[in-house]
Amino acid sequence: MTIYVSNLADLETHARAVRPDRLISIIQPEFQPPTPNAVSPERHLRVPVHDISEPAPGSVLPERHHVEVIVRFLDDWRAVDSLMVHCLAGVSRSSATALLAHFLTTGDAFASARALRKAAPHAWPNRRIVALADNVLDCRGRLREAVDAMGPASTERLGTLVALPVEG
Repeated sequence: MTIYVSNLADLETHARAVRPDRLISIIQPEFQPPTPNAVSPERHLRVPVHDISEPAPGSVLPERHHVEVIVRFLDDWRAVDSLMVHCLAGVSRSSATALLAHFLTTGDAFASARALRKAAPHAWPNRRIVALADNVLDCRGRLREAVDAMGPASTERLGTLVALPVEG
C-alpha cells in the first residue's frame, strides 16, 4: 500500500500516473478541484478547510467533524492499493492527513511520523489537524508528540509527488 501526497497544481498529472484507489482533497473551498479522470467520483473525498490553526475571518477552520469524516473515509482504504491526498502546496494539510492514514494502518504514531519525514523532508503537518486526529482517535497525545519529534521541515523540496509506503 502507498499513500501519495501531491500539490494542487500537479494533481491531475499525478493522478493520471498513479491512478489512486482513493483521493482526498483537503483544500480551501474556493480551490476544490474537479475529480481527476483517473479517480471514480465516489472515491473522492472533499474536505473544504483552510490551512490554519486558529480562527480567521473568511476562512474555514479544520474542526473535529472534518477529521471524523476523513477517518470514516479511510476506514476501508487499507483493502485497496493506494491513496492520494492533496492540498494546495502538498506540505501541511495533506501531510497531516497522510500521517493520519499511515497511523490508522500501523497503529504506531512515531513510526508513521518517521516514515513521513523520510518520504517528505519538507512535510510540515498542520498542527490543528494532528491535534484533532489525536483526540478523535483517543491517542492521548501520541500523534502530537510524534509530529513534534519529527523536528523542523527541510526547505528543500525533492519533487511534487511524495510516495509514503505503508507496511502493516
